[in-house]
Amino acid sequence: MNALFIVLNKTDYLDDILKTLVEMGVGGATILESQGMARAIVHGGYDHIPLFGSLKMLIGDEHPYNKTIFTVIENDELVDLVAAKLREVIDERDKPNSGFMFTVPVGRIIPFTDKNHR
Repeated sequence: MNALFIVLNKTDYLDDILKTLVEMGVGGATILESQGMARAIVHGGYDHIPLFGSLKMLIGDEHPYNKTIFTVIENDELVDLVAAKLREVIDERDKPNSGFMFTVPVGRIIPFTDKNHR
Protein backbone atom coordinates (compact mmCIF):
# COMPACT_ATOMS: atom_id res chain seq x y z
CA MET A 1 0.00 0.00 0.00
CA ASN A 2 1.40 3.39 -1.02
CA ALA A 3 0.51 7.04 -0.84
CA LEU A 4 0.99 8.60 -4.26
CA PHE A 5 1.89 12.30 -4.15
CA ILE A 6 1.63 14.47 -7.25
CA VAL A 7 3.19 17.93 -7.09
CA LEU A 8 1.62 19.72 -10.04
CA ASN A 9 3.21 22.95 -11.23
CA LYS A 10 1.10 23.16 -14.39
CA THR A 11 -2.27 23.37 -12.67
CA ASP A 12 -4.05 23.40 -16.04
CA TYR A 13 -3.66 19.60 -15.91
CA LEU A 14 -5.57 19.23 -12.62
CA ASP A 15 -8.91 18.25 -14.19
CA ASP A 16 -7.25 15.74 -16.52
CA ILE A 17 -5.35 14.19 -13.63
CA LEU A 18 -8.46 13.88 -11.46
CA LYS A 19 -10.40 12.39 -14.38
CA THR A 20 -7.62 9.85 -14.93
CA LEU A 21 -7.57 8.88 -11.25
CA VAL A 22 -11.33 8.27 -11.28
CA GLU A 23 -11.18 6.31 -14.55
CA MET A 24 -8.45 4.09 -13.12
CA GLY A 25 -10.47 3.27 -10.00
CA VAL A 26 -8.72 5.47 -7.46
CA GLY A 27 -11.34 6.02 -4.77
CA GLY A 28 -10.37 9.46 -3.52
CA ALA A 29 -7.67 12.06 -3.28
CA THR A 30 -6.86 15.21 -1.36
CA ILE A 31 -5.79 18.39 -3.13
CA LEU A 32 -3.74 21.06 -1.38
CA GLU A 33 -2.68 24.50 -2.52
CA SER A 34 1.11 24.51 -2.27
CA GLN A 35 4.22 26.46 -3.08
CA GLY A 36 7.76 25.26 -3.57
CA MET A 37 10.55 26.54 -1.39
CA ALA A 38 12.34 28.39 -4.21
CA ARG A 39 9.16 30.20 -5.20
CA ALA A 40 8.43 31.10 -1.57
CA ILE A 41 11.91 32.58 -1.27
CA VAL A 42 11.57 34.46 -4.56
CA HIS A 43 8.15 35.87 -3.69
CA GLY A 44 8.97 36.44 -0.02
CA GLY A 45 10.75 39.76 -0.36
CA TYR A 46 14.35 38.54 -0.12
CA ASP A 47 15.50 40.71 -3.04
CA HIS A 48 18.24 42.31 -0.93
CA ILE A 49 20.16 39.02 -0.92
CA PRO A 50 21.99 38.70 -4.30
CA LEU A 51 21.52 34.95 -4.66
CA PHE A 52 17.75 35.21 -4.23
CA GLY A 53 17.55 38.02 -6.77
CA SER A 54 19.27 35.77 -9.32
CA LEU A 55 16.91 32.96 -8.39
CA LYS A 56 13.97 35.25 -9.07
CA MET A 57 15.22 35.89 -12.58
CA LEU A 58 15.49 32.15 -13.23
CA ILE A 59 12.11 31.20 -11.79
CA GLY A 60 9.95 34.13 -12.86
CA ASP A 61 6.25 34.43 -12.10
CA GLU A 62 4.91 31.81 -14.49
CA HIS A 63 3.64 29.40 -11.80
CA PRO A 64 3.98 30.91 -8.32
CA TYR A 65 1.69 28.28 -6.78
CA ASN A 66 1.08 24.62 -7.45
CA LYS A 67 -1.24 21.84 -6.35
CA THR A 68 -0.25 18.82 -4.32
CA ILE A 69 -2.56 15.85 -4.80
CA PHE A 70 -2.25 12.75 -2.67
CA THR A 71 -4.08 9.47 -2.48
CA VAL A 72 -3.59 6.05 -0.92
CA ILE A 73 -3.60 3.16 -3.36
CA GLU A 74 -3.72 -0.31 -1.83
CA ASN A 75 -2.61 -2.25 -4.91
CA ASP A 76 1.08 -1.71 -5.75
CA GLU A 77 0.52 -2.71 -9.38
CA LEU A 78 -2.19 -0.04 -9.68
CA VAL A 79 0.29 2.58 -8.42
CA ASP A 80 2.56 1.74 -11.36
CA LEU A 81 -0.33 1.83 -13.84
CA VAL A 82 -1.64 5.15 -12.50
CA ALA A 83 1.82 6.73 -12.59
CA ALA A 84 2.37 5.58 -16.18
CA LYS A 85 -1.02 6.89 -17.27
CA LEU A 86 -0.48 10.26 -15.57
CA ARG A 87 2.84 10.62 -17.40
CA GLU A 88 0.90 10.16 -20.65
CA VAL A 89 -1.64 12.81 -19.60
CA ILE A 90 1.01 15.50 -19.16
CA ASP A 91 1.96 16.93 -22.54
CA GLU A 92 5.49 15.92 -23.58
CA ARG A 93 6.52 19.55 -24.05
CA ASP A 94 5.56 20.37 -20.44
CA LYS A 95 7.16 17.44 -18.64
CA PRO A 96 10.33 19.24 -17.48
CA ASN A 97 8.32 21.96 -15.70
CA SER A 98 5.02 20.26 -14.99
CA GLY A 99 5.86 18.72 -11.62
CA PHE A 100 6.67 15.28 -10.28
CA MET A 101 5.25 12.26 -8.46
CA PHE A 102 6.54 10.14 -5.61
CA THR A 103 5.27 7.37 -3.38
CA VAL A 104 5.54 6.72 0.34
CA PRO A 105 4.78 3.31 1.88
CA VAL A 106 1.67 3.26 4.08
CA GLY A 107 1.59 0.84 6.99
CA ARG A 108 -2.07 1.12 7.95
CA ILE A 109 -5.17 3.20 7.41
CA ILE A 110 -6.99 3.89 10.67
CA PRO A 111 -10.48 5.38 10.27
CA PHE A 112 -11.94 7.64 12.95
CA THR A 113 -15.10 5.54 13.09
CA ASP A 114 -15.67 1.82 13.17
CA LYS A 115 -17.83 0.96 10.18
CA ASN A 116 -19.25 -2.05 12.05
CA HIS A 117 -20.66 0.07 14.89
CA ARG A 118 -22.99 2.69 13.45
